[in-house]
Amino acid sequence: MSAIKRITLPDVRFRASVAVPGDKSLSHRSYIFAGLATGASEVAGAGPGADVASTRSVLGACGVAIDGDQVESPGIAGWAPSAGDLDCGNSGTTLRLLAGALAARPFRSTLTGDRSLCRRPMQRLVDPLGALGADVATSDAGTPPISVGGTAAGLHGGDAVIPIASAQVRSAFALASVQAVGPSTIDSPPGFRDHTERWLDTMGLGEWVSRTAFRIHPGAVAPHRYEVPGDPSSAAYLWAVAAARPGAWVTTPNVSLNPGRIGFLQILEDFGAVVDAEVTGSLLGDPVGSVTVTGRSLFNVDVRGPVVAAALDELPLVGVLGALGEGITTVAGAAELRTKESDRITATVDMIRSLGGGAEETEDGFVVVGTGFLEPGRVESRDDHRIAMSAAVAASRVKGSVEIEDPHVAAVSWPTFYDDLEALCSSR
Repeated sequence: MSAIKRITLPDVRFRASVAVPGDKSLSHRSYIFAGLATGASEVAGAGPGADVASTRSVLGACGVAIDGDQVESPGIAGWAPSAGDLDCGNSGTTLRLLAGALAARPFRSTLTGDRSLCRRPMQRLVDPLGALGADVATSDAGTPPISVGGTAAGLHGGDAVIPIASAQVRSAFALASVQAVGPSTIDSPPGFRDHTERWLDTMGLGEWVSRTAFRIHPGAVAPHRYEVPGDPSSAAYLWAVAAARPGAWVTTPNVSLNPGRIGFLQILEDFGAVVDAEVTGSLLGDPVGSVTVTGRSLFNVDVRGPVVAAALDELPLVGVLGALGEGITTVAGAAELRTKESDRITATVDMIRSLGGGAEETEDGFVVVGTGFLEPGRVESRDDHRIAMSAAVAASRVKGSVEIEDPHVAAVSWPTFYDDLEALCSSR
């Protein structure tokens, strides 16, 4: 029987500043880059979720010692083959990025994960890494387990153009390319989060050759102290709660403001919320700052084009806010949602319907009828933290309770999410 969490949130016009967990994308990269380097690095403020723990675990199996914030690595050349398969849990980022890092190693590695991860597409890694001479194999369905490495000749420089704006595929290619002989170039449509490219540029291991094409130069990554900012994809749930409650506001200090991560802020402005974002610093060329969102009456939005890639994780929230607004909200060009932890198009539509709202699927998105309210009901999380957490946001405007099946999945990114949300909605 599924576990159930019943959420009832008070109708309070809150005004609060809330620190969110460390950015998941940057936490993965911080640990992996520290593992590439020879010697001691430090990763401060890393995300506490299960996905980041998967990256730490896989690196440990390869010979990288991680104790608290301290990382001690023999360097990528000293990574050792693991005794068995490398378990990435539910983390597609862990699997894809470390497949790239391991592709250049002289030994064979097999990366796998839980039932959900083993349904996700990995075939898209094969051609880009193959352009470097890597030997990559997936299951017959193009899903995990994925086997990489073992090429005696090592990798050579190469060029790859991928058809989707995938930061994970681009990063996997880059992590293999820094170990190759000769430069390599990766290109794709715009809209991706460019954390890896910014870091390599700052480290002197790459440079932009166009708005979307990045050239990687082989070389050693030096030890570094990584101070991980807050996660905008986590902050988005608090921003959405504030946006849906006229007169409420929430400030999230010290969050990543990478342009490929904050498309949701543009969408919130389109909904009618007031957004104030200020850059206050950076991590290896990646902007960091403070965001304040103030709620107003919500209108309808039409989400399509480059903003889709920059707000992909937050599109279930767009569905919730669309139901709480006025008019017809449309999301299009988001077929990638069907390949996440769940089919997030179907899951979002079912969530809204289960709470008394009107929504329909399209091939690459959904349409939501805004009535200004949702009703008590039960939402199936589908083992997807984004759906479970979006349902909790919906509860903030429901007169009654929202029940969430298998709510524990939120721990993938934010283990204390429900407690923190309830504390925010109780503050004055």
